[in-house]
Amino acid sequence: MRRPVIAAAAGALALSLGLTACGAGSGSDGDKLVVGATPTPAGEVLAYIQQNLAKKAGLDLEVKEFTDYVTPNTALQEGSLDANLYQHTPYLDDFNKSKKTDLVPVTEVYLPPMGVYADGGKKLTDVTGLRSGATVAVPNDTTNEGRALQLLASKGVIELKKGAGANATPEDIAANPKKLTIKALEPAQLPRSLKDVDAAVINNNYALDAGLSPKKDAVLLESAKDNPYNNVLAVKKGDEDDPKVKKLAELLTSPEVKKFIEDKYKGSVLPVTGG
Repeated sequence: MRRPVIAAAAGALALSLGLTACGAGSGSDGDKLVVGATPTPAGEVLAYIQQNLAKKAGLDLEVKEFTDYVTPNTALQEGSLDANLYQHTPYLDDFNKSKKTDLVPVTEVYLPPMGVYADGGKKLTDVTGLRSGATVAVPNDTTNEGRALQLLASKGVIELKKGAGANATPEDIAANPKKLTIKALEPAQLPRSLKDVDAAVINNNYALDAGLSPKKDAVLLESAKDNPYNNVLAVKKGDEDDPKVKKLAELLTSPEVKKFIEDKYKGSVLPVTGG
């Protein structure tokens, strides 16, 4: 039986990087753009823009950080945010469908590749080296669970039913030669689970927050080629042409931000566009 499409919120930690204000959607401050983000990498990318590019571009930017994947979208829908940056389009589409929201992507910004990690003491260097009967933890929201299973299947560790697609669940596993146990957990809990499982498939932002280097520490990392999971700047439908939103979209895809991402993350986060 499938679990609910969207996992329950882990509890938001709102950390404002400026004066608190409502977004343009609420009509209380038309000059400021309030953007929600997870701390890494989205919050760091937006902080770079806030500190180095926004003023020159005439943009009054405020960033609010959240530690879960649900609250930034509900806040955007309700109007306390003007935009957010932290999710890929499949997740956004799934959220809209399950929560009856009308949020839309504005522009792709970067790819945070999902990876398979193991506790250092387990000496796992390749995902194909997982022992028979191993337990592998995966995210428990539909799109990221399916993404994790697709990543495992890409190396032949499991085989998925034909047409399983992005929303695959453990029920879609057609072959499991190593008799792996798939354990679904709240995405934010996955790094902490490494001591208790043989491996975990972890979203990039939570891996970085936990001090893991996707480029160095992952035993299997997504390829950027033809990847549908680029993270996007999102707004409520109808706000795509707001001048402040368009200005931020230009900054997010600028050569300066491209260089910042390349220099800071050294291949662990990949810019999608730029000069």
